[in-house]
Amino acid sequence: MKEYYKRENYLKRIRGFYNDSSMIKVISGVRRSGKSCLMATIAQELLETGVDEENIIFIDLDKKGYKSVKTQEQLEAVIDEKSTAKGLKYLFIDEVQNVDGFEEVLNAYRLEDEFSIFITGSNAYLLSGELVTKLTGRYIEFEMLTLTFEEYLDMKKYLGKEVGDLTTELDHYIHEGGFPQALSYDNAEDKRKYIDSVIKEIFDKDIKKRVKIRNVSGFQKVQQYIINNFGATSSITNLLEELHRTGISIKRDTLARYIEILKDSKIIYECKRFDLKSRKSIGGEQKYYLSDLGFWFATNTDNRINYGPILENIVFTYALSKGYSISIGRIGKLECDFILRDINMDYSYVQVAMTIMNDIKTEDREYAPFEVIHDNYPKYLLTRNDPIQKRNGIKHVNIPEFMSKGELFV
Repeated sequence: MKEYYKRENYLKRIRGFYNDSSMIKVISGVRRSGKSCLMATIAQELLETGVDEENIIFIDLDKKGYKSVKTQEQLEAVIDEKSTAKGLKYLFIDEVQNVDGFEEVLNAYRLEDEFSIFITGSNAYLLSGELVTKLTGRYIEFEMLTLTFEEYLDMKKYLGKEVGDLTTELDHYIHEGGFPQALSYDNAEDKRKYIDSVIKEIFDKDIKKRVKIRNVSGFQKVQQYIINNFGATSSITNLLEELHRTGISIKRDTLARYIEILKDSKIIYECKRFDLKSRKSIGGEQKYYLSDLGFWFATNTDNRINYGPILENIVFTYALSKGYSISIGRIGKLECDFILRDINMDYSYVQVAMTIMNDIKTEDREYAPFEVIHDNYPKYLLTRNDPIQKRNGIKHVNIPEFMSKGELFV
């Protein structure tokens, strides 16, 4: 069996469910983030623990031989044909949403208590409709992102590629993004073309097949505008105004629908504002971050780095990959870039800056939000490559070192 780079960050979350026949394991995430390889790695680990190969059933509904499987009956026939082994069988289905009514099929095999089921899907449509209503409490979702900086470095070593100093590698990561397959290309133009093909595949397979978009050109313009302006404070009202200013005429309801489509296809993530004084979310104000920076660099000819939103985006997806819930904090007139909440309901506060070494005003501005937060949760200031400062117990760290070690915000 082919060897795969092990995405340990996700494997360690799933291992406890390997032999659980009562819960369907759903691996979701943007296309080409590595979901199929993760399932193959799980199958490898099962073989290594002594599971017989005949007890592992792997069905990729995008591949030759299975692409014609579209109905419940056809899917059942394929599974039954492969289910000849005795004992617990491990059923892996890739791109299961290609089958209409797959939810009922999954439920039927789950109820037999003879299958540990793993499925992948490239978008949130997988968790809509029947799966949610019929399988409430019977599935667990593991959301997969593209490579974090830590994984990017590790996979380069795995592929035998040279790894330079951490700050230089961070800049490479910023330009190339974290799509695993992109790492196999040495030429920057080849990487760009590959990510372009991912964007097209998302539209063709995750959007066009699932949602009726009458004005494809209008949708693509909105998509490009949001990609170009990731990390900016947004509301539907100001987005409409900006789009109209650039000559894109669109209705409010249509824009809201397009944004939901981009979120469902996992091209973008929404990060809402949270008022630290009232402890309530602030409606209508949010930022959109990209699931991978490659989307921005592949669709733009300007390769200059605007470190502000780019470093924010890297921190956002990194925190997301570590399982944090994320919001933007507002404290009066001040703003804290991120409030992170972990599974234990503990908080941490994060400010992100290219540098604080320009002048004392820059340093004071970045520290200011922390000065008015009076609880004892940890506070982090993340920069690109600064001499480390010590101030009022705030943890100042540089992004390359912090993320290369897979550190948590504790």
